[in-house]
Parts: sequence; C-alpha cells; structure tokens
Amino acid sequence: MNDLGILKGKLVVLGVSGSIAAYKAVELARHLTQAGAAVQVVMTRSATEFVQPLTFQALTYRPVEIEMFSGIDDRAAGHVSMGVNADCIVIAPATAHVVARLAHGFADDLLATTVLASSAPVIVAPAMETHMWQNAATRANVAALRARGVRVVEPESGELASGMRGQGRLAAIERIEAEVLDAVRARSRRLAGRCIVVTAGPTLEPIDPVRVITNRSSGKMGYAIASAARDAGAEVTLITGPTALDAPYGVRVVPIETVAELRDAVLACLPDADAVVMAAAIADYGAAEMSPAKLKKKDLGDEMTLRLVRTPDVLSAVVGARGSGTLVVGFKAETGDPVAEAERMLKEKGLDLVVANDVSEDVFGSETDEVTFVSVDGTERLERMPKIEVARRLVEKIAERIGQPRS
Repeated sequence: MNDLGILKGKLVVLGVSGSIAAYKAVELARHLTQAGAAVQVVMTRSATEFVQPLTFQALTYRPVEIEMFSGIDDRAAGHVSMGVNADCIVIAPATAHVVARLAHGFADDLLATTVLASSAPVIVAPAMETHMWQNAATRANVAALRARGVRVVEPESGELASGMRGQGRLAAIERIEAEVLDAVRARSRRLAGRCIVVTAGPTLEPIDPVRVITNRSSGKMGYAIASAARDAGAEVTLITGPTALDAPYGVRVVPIETVAELRDAVLACLPDADAVVMAAAIADYGAAEMSPAKLKKKDLGDEMTLRLVRTPDVLSAVVGARGSGTLVVGFKAETGDPVAEAERMLKEKGLDLVVANDVSEDVFGSETDEVTFVSVDGTERLERMPKIEVARRLVEKIAERIGQPRS
C-alpha cells in the first residue's frame, strides 16, 4: 500500500459507476479511510446493482450518496456541496457511459454534477469491454478529459467479464492510490516555498478617540484566501483590520487599523513577497484632523461638518515598490458594473489580476460570493459559491502565474 498519510483530514469523493469492477472500489474505499481521509462515496444507480451501498457505508462511516436532491447537508447548495468541498475526486470504476457524460459536461446525476461543480483534481479509472475502450468515441472522450486536466488511469489488460481478453480491466488499486496521492500532494503544495501577503477586513480612520470612518467589510474573503494559500503550502502573512474572525492556524497575523498602518505593513513585507492579495476594504477618505478629545453633541448642535481628505493610495504604492516577478491582486467591490471598473483598475494601477464583485445585492458578511476574475487575458466569471471556494480558485490562479519558488 502507498504512503497515503498526506490524505489525513482530506475529503476524497469516490465515485462508483455500474461495472462488475465496482467490487474493487470497496478495497479502495477501505484503504483511503484507513489513511485518515474522509471518504464520501457517490454511486450511480446502476452501481448499486453490483455492490450494496451499506458495504461502503460500513467501511467509510459515512452515508452513501446516490440521489441528486436527497441526503446532502447544507454546506452549500445541496447537489454541488461535495464538489465544492472535495480535495480530490476519484471515479473507479468509470464506465464508458460515465466517461462520455463527463467529457461532455453533463450534470444529469449526482456524480456528474459533483465533478462539474468542483475545482479539485479529478481522477478517472475506466473499466469496460476492450472494444468499447478502443472505440473512437471513447478515445475522443478520454482525450477531451485529459485536455481539461483530468488524470486518467488507463485500464489494464487481462480477462474481461465478457470472457474475452484485452485492455479494459480496472487498474490495480495501488496504481489508483498512487494517482490520488500525487494529485493531492500537487494541489496541497503548489505554493510551497512561496511567500504570500494577504490584506483583509476594514480600515478605521479616527474622527476622535471614540468615532471612526469605516465600512461593512467582515474580512471573511481575505481570511479565506489566507487559509487557502496556507493549504497550498505558502508562507502566509495576513495583514488585517479589526474583525470578529479567528486567526487562521499557521498564518502570521499583523493587526492594523488605519490605511497608513496597512500601507506600512504591506511595504515592510513586500521585499519577500511572491504575491500580494489586496482584499482589505480600504477607506478612501479620512478626517483631515483628528480631535484629541471626544466631540460633544452639545457643542456641535444639530449639524456637524466634517472635512475629509484622501487616504494614501496603497495599491499604487505597492505596485510602485514591488520587485520583479511579484504578483499584485486587487479587489473591486462595486454596485452597477464591477467588471468595467475592474478593467479600468487593472489598467490604471498596473495590476496582474482584479477580483470584481457586485455588492449591489450582496449582504456583507455572507458566506458566499459571486465574482469575476479580470486580467489582461480576459474575464472569468464564477457562479455564486462559498467564499472558501472562491479563495481556492484565486489561489490556483496565483499558483499558475508565479510558478516554481524563487531560488
């Protein structure tokens, strides 16, 4: 058995489809569970004709999922929750029918929907009659999956259920386990050796010792990004305004309040940073003068005039001071057309990537978000999903751009 210790605490979705080889998936589920993974089995209805769901449930200590809209918890929209939260998806065995549906992006059952809703690595281990495996349609479907980054563990040659001999037998469990291990390791350590700086939360510009100018930011998006970057192996510094959130484990936290403090903290980290993610909601204006004593209502009367001045432009300062190869990501929360504003911001500030967010109907502090990634390569709109999944998608973008660690 492979050294699967890296799977401890990971959520592995094991898809089982209707093949005589389904019984071999029982051993795979047992091995993954023994390694410490949370194994969530998803069966097609035809798979239950070969192996009873209770067998998998007894080995994984988790209910087996079969139907699209039943038995799923509320971690996210029911029928996509597993895909959103999965660290790896492995389909073993995968019939020719399942391979075709995945290749064409169908979402007509729970297994296909789980794959379509996930950014986790997907491993497909086909098992079918040899002529089906060699058919041009199957070969084209397998090629399409590989082109999208799906890992295909090719079937082995030997005696088949039809009585014939040829390629089509499900790959050895050890080969599938090795692929799972490699996929999780690659995803978990894509930013190993990299230093990522993330800003989060609101800033507070004092008016007097009691009152401040601030905003509604909860900090959840920035904290999620810091956690996702840490999970990808990065050394993370989280520069954060006041929030009600617990500091992510394994992340260096630098507390700040004012925009000036935020700027100074980011610039201090910049020489070692491979990427800076500016997710904090920075106040554009602050009081021209802070009153040393609390302003009294009885002294102000019914009206109060407060003179405001622009706060430091932190983004421009960071872009101007960054070294060669340091990636800078901005956030643009807007009402109306956030993508147009993000495109303008991308160009004017000289950023590498901007995350555009329409907050006209959003409630600050929610657990989900709907964003668009804007870069010189174009735009990529994400459907509404949990903020941690938005964070994972963003971290993947960063990992793709900054490559291997600096020497």
